[in-house]
Amino acid sequence: MDLLRSEPMQLVQLIIPVEAAYRTISYLGDLGLFQFKDLNAEKSPFQRTYATQIKRCGEMARKLRSFKEQMTKAGLSPSTRSMARADFILDDLEVKLAEFEADLTEIKANNEKLQRAYSELVEYKLVLQKGGEFFYSAQNTAVAWQREVEAHHIGEGSIDSPLLLEQEISTDPSKQVKLGFVSGLVPREKSMAFERILFRATRGNVFLKQALVEDCVIDPVLGEKIEKNVFVIFFSGERVKNKILKICDAFGANRYPFMDDLGKQYQMITEVSRRLLELKTTVDAGLLHWSNLLQTIGRQFEQWNHLVKKEKSIYHTLNMLSIDVTKKCLVAEGWCPVFATNQIQNALKQATFDSNSQIGAIFQVLHAKESPPTYFRTNKFTLPFQEIVDAYGVAKYQEVNPGVYVIITFPFLFAVMFGDWGHGICLLLATLYFIVKEKKFSSQVISTGFLLVNYKLDYVSGASIVGLIRVRPTYPFGVDPKWHGSRSELPFLNSLKMKMSILLGVAQMNLGIILSYFNATFFGNNLNIWYQFVPQMIFLNSLFGYLSLLIIVKWCMGSQADLYHVMIYMFLSPTDDLGENQLFVGQKMLQLVLLLLALVSIPWMLFPKPFLLKKQHQERHQGRSYTLLHSIDDSPELERHHDSLGHVDFEFSEVFVHQLIHTIEFVLGAVSNTASYLRLWALSLAHSELSSVFYEKVLLLAWGFNNVVILTIGIIVFIFATVGVLLVMETLSAFLHALRLHWVEFQNKFYEGDGYKFYPFSFALLTDEDA
Repeated sequence: MDLLRSEPMQLVQLIIPVEAAYRTISYLGDLGLFQFKDLNAEKSPFQRTYATQIKRCGEMARKLRSFKEQMTKAGLSPSTRSMARADFILDDLEVKLAEFEADLTEIKANNEKLQRAYSELVEYKLVLQKGGEFFYSAQNTAVAWQREVEAHHIGEGSIDSPLLLEQEISTDPSKQVKLGFVSGLVPREKSMAFERILFRATRGNVFLKQALVEDCVIDPVLGEKIEKNVFVIFFSGERVKNKILKICDAFGANRYPFMDDLGKQYQMITEVSRRLLELKTTVDAGLLHWSNLLQTIGRQFEQWNHLVKKEKSIYHTLNMLSIDVTKKCLVAEGWCPVFATNQIQNALKQATFDSNSQIGAIFQVLHAKESPPTYFRTNKFTLPFQEIVDAYGVAKYQEVNPGVYVIITFPFLFAVMFGDWGHGICLLLATLYFIVKEKKFSSQVISTGFLLVNYKLDYVSGASIVGLIRVRPTYPFGVDPKWHGSRSELPFLNSLKMKMSILLGVAQMNLGIILSYFNATFFGNNLNIWYQFVPQMIFLNSLFGYLSLLIIVKWCMGSQADLYHVMIYMFLSPTDDLGENQLFVGQKMLQLVLLLLALVSIPWMLFPKPFLLKKQHQERHQGRSYTLLHSIDDSPELERHHDSLGHVDFEFSEVFVHQLIHTIEFVLGAVSNTASYLRLWALSLAHSELSSVFYEKVLLLAWGFNNVVILTIGIIVFIFATVGVLLVMETLSAFLHALRLHWVEFQNKFYEGDGYKFYPFSFALLTDEDA
């Protein structure tokens, strides 16, 4: 069927043998034309038949997500090359994924241990180097100071000197105070606080020496690169040592042993360097093995991921089926297009044959009480326009689809408001670029079909005329260029655009009302034809259709009549003479007739329909109020039978109020909607004036200075203003206003939009969220 009305749908019941159920659902998913109904809505997910299989698929999906995260971390991407399809068995794939996960987990754990050991050795080497430099410089300073003291004592001999030297020599070595020290690395951002806390906790009885590490160091615990300082803390006493150790732990400072003997320090540095080389080789080998394993997974990742999503969706669908009392068949219900009947039956036969089932699946059409879903067959071109309509509301089943007309009217009204063929060419080039790069941007939603056509409303093709008498040949493009730059340019173009906006608006609103007639005819609703379509057409065209006629007659005759005066006094003084504002003979009588018709059409819309609906309801339910009463005990059953007849109470007040609201909305909306179409004029005027301002006040002004720098700045400002304001903001503004004109002014005349979409079970529609 065409795009004007949605595809005819049917409610279908499938009775499928258990042994063929899996293949049947799989083949229907490949076909993608059957929407299943959930027949187990009262059951929780854990109470359903295939909950175990779904749990298994969920676990495999979790493993695949883990693999993808690790590939992203390693800078790898899954292979997108089309591979030959392999028929994996779910059990085999589950075992394979478990093996890969175990290998990756083991490799990751080993690499973390090796990396931590390597980072600790790197820090230890830094402590040995920086601490060794400090001890070496301190030892040199002490030796130099000792020599200086000795030389001072020898040069200044005194009576007391031998006694003092003898006292120093005779001092007991066991009574000399020996200082301990702690060394390690502390994060640089915590070094100042670390020093203050040490000073306060020990009351200044420590000596702290810090050295900056030039490059960032990988912390063994966090695994992140951090700027650190090497520290050496000298202290005296066990209590002070315990405090220092606790403070180091609190600040995340890593401590390492250190020898004050320079010879042992050199040996330790050599040993640490050798172990670092060995660990580096081992870590690199582990990372290479990890990368190779991820590359192996990446070659088949997309295939596995699609298989798992497919399996999970199949079991989700199987859980929506009910089990027959014999437990040998599954019963499915759902919607499908009528044209897909043969395809679905062929899929059922193929599934039965491939499953070696002795019993074939049964396909039968059910009588549907609820409204079917709405399904339009679209292509790459019509889909964006259909999405514009669906964003307002999905069409009711088989009502007229505005998308057919939006394909034409949306680009046209957009172009009228955009109003510049030069900028339109820029948008056309941008659109062609997106079309050429379609595959690259296929993952992004880009609706650019409406950009393909842009017109310059300022220069509608015409000729130099007086009335309809041609004075000179028609211009190939645009109106007389002598208007440009003249004092009358803006008033002339404003008048032209305003009148054309009214003509376009009245034409589109009439189209909307005419489409309501086709809806009423299709659904057999004669009340809507005679008491909605007819009075609406009369009211709209008696006022604004007449205004459109006056505009056209004025253009044809070249008259100077004031249409504002004509329309205002048509209501205020309908019997007065028109004088110089009269455009044709009999205009006064025509206005009186049209005014009378407009007044009559309002009660025509309001009163008859509610009373006729009440009469239809009474006739429809006449004779259903009474039934044969066999016994008093049968009353509950009889009540249920009475309810099953579909008897619904008719609330006349609600229907009348609804019709009153609808009438007031249309009458007021006819005025406001016509005025709303003046946005076509307003946005076109804004675009043209902004273009003139940017051209005259930026580009020409910069050109007049005869300065290369100023000219360059002016061109840059002009380009950015043109692209940013005229090509981006004005495009968005025209798009939004065209959207509003279609959603409100056009679609509210006929479009209910209270349907729901047809969502078939299809493997082609699976996304990452379904995994």
